[in-house]
Amino acid sequence: ARLSHCVRITEIVAMPLGTALVPSSIAASSAARPTYPQGRVQLAASTRATVRRGPVRVEAKKTADGPRIAIAGVSGAVGQEFLKVLHERDFPYSSIKMLGSSRSAGKEVEFEGETYVIEELVEESFKDVELALFSAGGSVSKKFGPIASEMGCTVVDNSSAFRMTEGVPLVVPEVNPEALDGIKIGEGGIVANPNCSTIICLMAVTPIHKAKGVKRMVVSTYQAASGAGQAAMDELEQQTREILAGEEPTCDIFPMQYAFNLFSHNSDVLDTGYNEEEMKLVKETRKIWSYPDVKVTGTCIRVPVMRAHAESINLELDEPISEEEAKTLLEAAPGVSIIDDRSANRFPTPIDASGKDDVYVGRIRRDISNDDGTGLDLFICGDQIRKGAALNAVQIAELLLKK
Repeated sequence: ARLSHCVRITEIVAMPLGTALVPSSIAASSAARPTYPQGRVQLAASTRATVRRGPVRVEAKKTADGPRIAIAGVSGAVGQEFLKVLHERDFPYSSIKMLGSSRSAGKEVEFEGETYVIEELVEESFKDVELALFSAGGSVSKKFGPIASEMGCTVVDNSSAFRMTEGVPLVVPEVNPEALDGIKIGEGGIVANPNCSTIICLMAVTPIHKAKGVKRMVVSTYQAASGAGQAAMDELEQQTREILAGEEPTCDIFPMQYAFNLFSHNSDVLDTGYNEEEMKLVKETRKIWSYPDVKVTGTCIRVPVMRAHAESINLELDEPISEEEAKTLLEAAPGVSIIDDRSANRFPTPIDASGKDDVYVGRIRRDISNDDGTGLDLFICGDQIRKGAALNAVQIAELLLKK
């Protein structure tokens, strides 16, 4: 259906025998982890189709009765991706305001055939705005997010400023959409976008967690330049050219050579020896799942890839799982695609995921170090700028528009 604000709520997707169904009448049997609205996944061998109830996809563009929106940090990599995703998903709006720093103010932005001038982000910027997508850095969000909310503007923030703030929902639409209950566009409030590595991880792991329960998760991330912003992407390209030309690499963003190298994530290292990026994965997973006792540990590495993260994930589950069950659960999950061809040694790569909405999963195999069948290994890739940032934020906005 294509109406002014109406939506395609349900997709019927043809699936092979053994597809997972999620009956609402079946409650989670384990009291140690949260009960999800969908209940526990039950495998149905005779099932020929599954109903995907993913985030609502809005089917409209500029319209008089759409929300008045603003993009804070529009000149950055994620800000530009916001515009691309809004256009591709036909998000409805009656007006759009482009906001940026004093350095960006006055520059022009083309969007859907119109030219907009970037305005400097100030306290008065949100007086006539109902929805704002923020990707301007934590300090900017901390200052202007509450101001916008007080003015009745609903904020979806991509920074770390509010992720662990009590009362602020931390949302991956395919994972915990219920966390948005009580928030409506134009009535204020702040919603936090999780960290990119957390989003990509939980897109793949949550379907398995809902069915079998994750007791412990070990994650190693291989993170792209885009996670450090457009300047890091530019420097990676510049260093590559310089090194191939036999020149010394320019190291302005990172203190060491990035091209043809990899190193521990550049976030601050804490007294525990973990860095801040690794602790985001730990804390955010617990909040999103409403499961404070889940055990999570991670090692985050920066690699010379432009815009898609990769992650190696080891799971210890409450219940045994076969490779076939894991694949069935992942095949049924919205926003997840499988690349897992052992005979061709073909599995997900950052190139596969770059510019794509889905998170790609492969190397699906039982953990042979676990004798009771409760161990599982995965390798995943996801676009850091899209699902790791801009797409997730726009999907949140779509859910809010539904309310």
